[in-house]
Amino acid sequence: MLSIGSIVIRVDDLQRQMAFWQAALGFVPRHAPEDDFVILQSPDGKGTCISLDRVPSTVHIPPRIHLDLYTEDQSGEVQRLLGLGATRVEWSKRPADADYVIMADPEGNRFCVIDTAGRNDGD
Repeated sequence: MLSIGSIVIRVDDLQRQMAFWQAALGFVPRHAPEDDFVILQSPDGKGTCISLDRVPSTVHIPPRIHLDLYTEDQSGEVQRLLGLGATRVEWSKRPADADYVIMADPEGNRFCVIDTAGRNDGD
């Protein structure tokens, strides 16, 4: 049986991206960061990690993969993430009643902030 241990994000500026994702998720480095790689994990060491890999690459639009971040305080989290350097991404096909806000980290890697307030089905 397989499980997801880490999701790897290619970055240009490892220090800036590490600061963003640590602040965004409250994650900490598993080990001392290398010059070109770091694994970020929850403080309790449980769950899926985010790894940052400093490798030159181009951001693909639309991305082939993105993160869905769940919260019961979507508006508050969107504002907090904007303050950390994220940006909102407008998409013409986003339904008016969508439960997600599309955002991008400081280097343009996209993620969605999903509103889970009121959900009871575990989605």
